[in-house]
Amino acid sequence: MRRLGRVLHISRSQNIILRTENVPRIGETVVDEDLNKIGEVFDIFGPVSSPYVSVRPYAKKTEKMKGAILYATPSKRRK
Repeated sequence: MRRLGRVLHISRSQNIILRTENVPRIGETVVDEDLNKIGEVFDIFGPVSSPYVSVRPYAKKTEKMKGAILYATPSKRRK
């Protein structure tokens, strides 16, 4: 499990936007500090030196996520 970063805001399309410390792969599962599944990495954008991550949440109630620290769990990939 890797720390992604702190939630900055919620976009108009209800995606969670955060500045990342460790660049994840698109599709990785995102969890909170209590290991509750929050969503999946949807997009990575911004400058290479300090990229942002867009997380598509599983639930629509994301208002309370601002300021939370999120983590990425490795996805199970087929070989």
